[in-house]
Amino acid sequence: MTINVYTEQTPNPATMKFMVNKLLINGSEDFATKESAEHSPFAKELFKFNFVNGVFFASNFVTITKTEDAEWPDIEPLLKEFVKGAVESEYKIKEETNEAAAAFEGTDIEIKIQQILHDYVRPAVEQDGGAISYKSFEEGVVTVELRGSCSGCPSSTITLKSGIQNLLQRMVPEVKEVVSEAL
Repeated sequence: MTINVYTEQTPNPATMKFMVNKLLINGSEDFATKESAEHSPFAKELFKFNFVNGVFFASNFVTITKTEDAEWPDIEPLLKEFVKGAVESEYKIKEETNEAAAAFEGTDIEIKIQQILHDYVRPAVEQDGGAISYKSFEEGVVTVELRGSCSGCPSSTITLKSGIQNLLQRMVPEVKEVVSEAL
């Protein structure tokens, strides 16, 4: 199979989404630091580029966060070539793959919130090169974690308040507010 790589800009100017024509991972993995990439051969190699500041994998893409001093036109071709080679060489995203997908858990309301985030919000957030995960629901407040290009993105607050919060309030009347947990 020939691996094709194409890029998409994300709402976050510091990140670029590198799409491939192959499923890389079920779910997502976020490596916000070089140290966190210790058990990911793929991410560890990406961090060897001194302009890589973060790596995030989901389904068929890797979102790469660059350092402030790097310019996309200079580094994009290098990264595209690297991602193509890494996927062709079947670099592993995670060394240990024995963890099963966790089912939604919690109260009926929490399960409903998690299902809505999974079915409606996750696909949209992944389109922009990011990921969202449910953290908690207490006293009407849903706490989520934004990763990938969403982490530190200027428009993520707008997405959180006008998109996700409105959706959840409409579908789960018990929800009063949605907040993001800072990484």
